[in-house]
Amino acid sequence: MELQILPLETFKPRVGDETALAFGKQFSDRMFVMNYKTGRGWYDARIQPYQNFSLDPAAMVLHYAQEIFEGLKAFRRPDGQIALFRPLDNFRRFNHGARRMCMPEVDEAFMLEALKELIRLEADWVPRAEGTSLYIRPTMIASEPMLGVRPADEYLCYHCLPGGGLLQGGAGPGQ
Repeated sequence: MELQILPLETFKPRVGDETALAFGKQFSDRMFVMNYKTGRGWYDARIQPYQNFSLDPAAMVLHYAQEIFEGLKAFRRPDGQIALFRPLDNFRRFNHGARRMCMPEVDEAFMLEALKELIRLEADWVPRAEGTSLYIRPTMIASEPMLGVRPADEYLCYHCLPGGGLLQGGAGPGQ
């Protein structure tokens, strides 16, 4: 699958004091999104400006909670390089959750490459202060508008990057 990079026209202001970042309240400029349809598979993978989704009020995620998510971190090493903490483990768990929820699995290698590209583009959002990190939230939701108890035929998969800052708990560097 090809990954499209859509243009970004405006940038959000950055927080000056990285130790004052509020976890989960500020989001990066861009996000990763791809669509799924039964019979077609995953398609239209893109990194786009961060924006709201438009969902039908009957979207199955809203009525039957067909959704999964994971969480991982990007952090700065002492040399300033950006590292991810066990990303393939997160995508394996993501697929495990997808199987349990009768949702389509994702290509773990593609998801990792898309995430690396998103982090490369959003590198300014990875804080440099000691003990800080950027949180990453891979998510899949059932977007099909349908009332009926069955797995959906349409899904959205996306990664949003909430500002990290000092995180309490959790495993790995940049806690």
